[in-house]
Amino acid sequence: MNLEYFIAKRLVTAKEYKSSISAPIIKIAIAAIAIGMVMMIISLATGMGLQQKIREKVSAFNGHIIISNYDNNQSEATLTPISKNQKFYPKFNSVAGISHIQAVATKAGIIRTEKAFEGIIFKGVGTDYKWDNIQEYLIAGHLPNLSSQLNSEVVISQFLADRLELKVGDAFNTFFIKENQNQLPNIRRLKITGIFNSGFQEFDATYIIGDIRHVQRMNKWTTNQIGAFEIFVQDFNQIQSVGEEVYQQTPSNLDAKTIIEKYSYIFDWLLLFDFNIIIISGVMILVATINMVVALLVLILERTQMIGILKALGANNWSVRKIFLYNAFYLIVRGLLWGNCIGIGVLLIQKYFGIIQLNPENYYVNQAPVYFNLGYIAALNLLTVGVCFLVLLIPSYIITKISPIKAIRYE
Repeated sequence: MNLEYFIAKRLVTAKEYKSSISAPIIKIAIAAIAIGMVMMIISLATGMGLQQKIREKVSAFNGHIIISNYDNNQSEATLTPISKNQKFYPKFNSVAGISHIQAVATKAGIIRTEKAFEGIIFKGVGTDYKWDNIQEYLIAGHLPNLSSQLNSEVVISQFLADRLELKVGDAFNTFFIKENQNQLPNIRRLKITGIFNSGFQEFDATYIIGDIRHVQRMNKWTTNQIGAFEIFVQDFNQIQSVGEEVYQQTPSNLDAKTIIEKYSYIFDWLLLFDFNIIIISGVMILVATINMVVALLVLILERTQMIGILKALGANNWSVRKIFLYNAFYLIVRGLLWGNCIGIGVLLIQKYFGIIQLNPENYYVNQAPVYFNLGYIAALNLLTVGVCFLVLLIPSYIITKISPIKAIRYE
């Protein structure tokens, strides 16, 4: 039998333990660990959830890597076409880690109704377009049918539909300005077949998606001329390395940019979440550790006579220290159990009921997203236990300075 563990267990279950002077301090220490764990779990899950959700939304409208003509500069609308006949299309076999490539073209326009008007970017797509990403955000109607002849079907965001007072089945006029401003604009009467809501205000307020052949006809392009290629990678964490390879494999007259480069202001902001998570975790572990140190010191002072008796009976310093470390470990585990139960419970409520709402203009999402990863939660628990246990070795060293004779006389 482990003697130190046996004594520590008796101390924990003793009635005097619950009614002693140290009882309120111990409760505070357990509460500090529990609150700290709740804060760490929530900050980690929501921080990573927000990062992941925003990445998904940006890539849904742009792909992960964009190949375009240098002449387009920073314009959202296609200025100069590129040929669809490329070695890397329709399969980019020369670079590993690419899951899909699609051809798109964009053109700026103005939607005009009887009551309002809005500036938009018409994104033309073809039969190779990956609709899975948009399907997730579709809230009404269905996706356009692009496999048949040229038609007027488009999907529009709920944001634009509300501002223009449109719904599924409605038709509207869209004016597209020609390069020669002296000429009358191109007019297309488009019909809404579906409404999406990504919660990403920057895209919802800008894009409508329809047939690429509209853009080709208005720009007088051939069927082999497009605006850009959008590439999807299998692993987002490899986007930078894959992006560099894609750049090397594309012709010199084409530019290849990752969405991290194109939307650097968004991804730089997302990086701050990693820093915030580290700071919050560090502060919470520090607070929990300080409370545990105080609780352990109080326990040692409260059991000074017991320490003296154990030493007088022949127990060495390390054996006595282990008794109190076992006791402290028990308190830490109790705090972690409460913290994990409350923290995971709050995350489950948020995931399924979306209680915490966010302003999409500031956070690019309608509600706080939650990312569950049991591995990360387990790592947080192990980190907390490890740090607390290592720090508690220091105050437990005071036991080595206690004299058996003075300790037995101590009152």
